[in-house]
Amino acid sequence: MQSSNHDSAFSVRLADPDARSGETGPDSSGRSFAARRRNRHGRGLRGELVLPTHPGYRTRSDRFDDMVLDSAQRLHDIWGKTLDGVRFAVDEIPPELEQLVANAAPPPMGSYTPATDEEGPVITLYRRVVEQGCGSREELQDLVHDVVVEHTAEMLGVAPETLDPVYRRRY
Repeated sequence: MQSSNHDSAFSVRLADPDARSGETGPDSSGRSFAARRRNRHGRGLRGELVLPTHPGYRTRSDRFDDMVLDSAQRLHDIWGKTLDGVRFAVDEIPPELEQLVANAAPPPMGSYTPATDEEGPVITLYRRVVEQGCGSREELQDLVHDVVVEHTAEMLGVAPETLDPVYRRRY
């Protein structure tokens, strides 16, 4: 799966606590008074609300990527080798969105790019457009699955109902 914010080589490095040990003064952090204050009245948050090691730290973009991956895996479990080599990608917005809005055309929720000599077929979902189309997280998951099914069915040349038996039956 491709995404602009997902990198398989992602790593987290914590700050070295010994790096500031040589500083002196009343506040050994080395920051100015304005940077040390939390906010104008000194009552802001002292640190991060959710630590990176907790599940709540995941961003909306990460959760959307997981929904696309879950839908793609569900279809792959049903259809098997037929979907080998298909890549699923996530972009923020469709290309030339300004021109679509100027023409009063609805923006697409996804797109299908046929296979070329260099790479296989690509199904791309546009995260912001899909998120605008629903009100709750459950609706978002259903809509993501429906968009994945629709574009996969377009790629295979079959009806979406034959590709996935629960297509649009959850509402």
